[in-house]
Amino acid sequence: MTNVIEVRGVRNQFGRQVVHDGLDLDVRRGEILSVVGGSGTGKSVLLRTIVGLNRPAAGSVSVFGEDLLGLPAARRAAIEQRFGVLFQKGALFSSLTVAENVALPLVEHAGLKAAEAARLAALKIALAGLPANAGEKYPADLSGGMIKRAALARALALDPDILFLDEPTAGLDPIGAAAFDELILTLRDALGLTVFMVTHDLDTIYTITDRVAVLAQKRVLVNDRLAVVADFDDAWIREYFHGPRGRAAAQAVPPAQRAPHNLSHGGQA
Repeated sequence: MTNVIEVRGVRNQFGRQVVHDGLDLDVRRGEILSVVGGSGTGKSVLLRTIVGLNRPAAGSVSVFGEDLLGLPAARRAAIEQRFGVLFQKGALFSSLTVAENVALPLVEHAGLKAAEAARLAALKIALAGLPANAGEKYPADLSGGMIKRAALARALALDPDILFLDEPTAGLDPIGAAAFDELILTLRDALGLTVFMVTHDLDTIYTITDRVAVLAQKRVLVNDRLAVVADFDDAWIREYFHGPRGRAAAQAVPPAQRAPHNLSHGGQA
């Protein structure tokens, strides 16, 4: 399978605190990869490093076959425009409506005129599963689930190749989380996206994830199909996947319905 992201030997350090040391990770084209790990293992730090918001102390990050850390600024910016990022709390601009939030990258990065950006923003809002009148609302007027979808619409604004999601179902009720999972799966299949997702949600992992990467000991301990990862000989992995919540999530999803849903997207190892 083709790798769209290759992380090699990355070291992330903040002062004396070393978060990652010698971290390697591959993300395959078209897959939904879930990144899990205990508190403090640097899941969000890894995401921010790949998308260019954090520069590692050592190592390389290659996307689409190009080393992002060594590229000229203009070329790097062009590649980063192929990323869509949904931050954990949405990170919407509170002073802008949903439509204005979604239109902003179309104006700032794609150079569209306001009217054309507004038209495309309406399409992205509908694609994220929001009603048409949601575009007129401000973030303060939205429910938690609507904020997630509005942030997703903005992440999709520039037609990205890779979608980065940081705890996308955090704070959602079970029904809302399940609906969001199905939306991500539908968008992946319809748009041919690659999805890099930081999550703690075991239901999400069992229902839509193709592979799981576990962060531990400052590196990726294992990155494979769920069945392989769940049987990996590690105390945290055993507790996470075979504890009460892990068993409940596994029992809730019959094996025939578990990811990968579409093997052509690279779910198999």
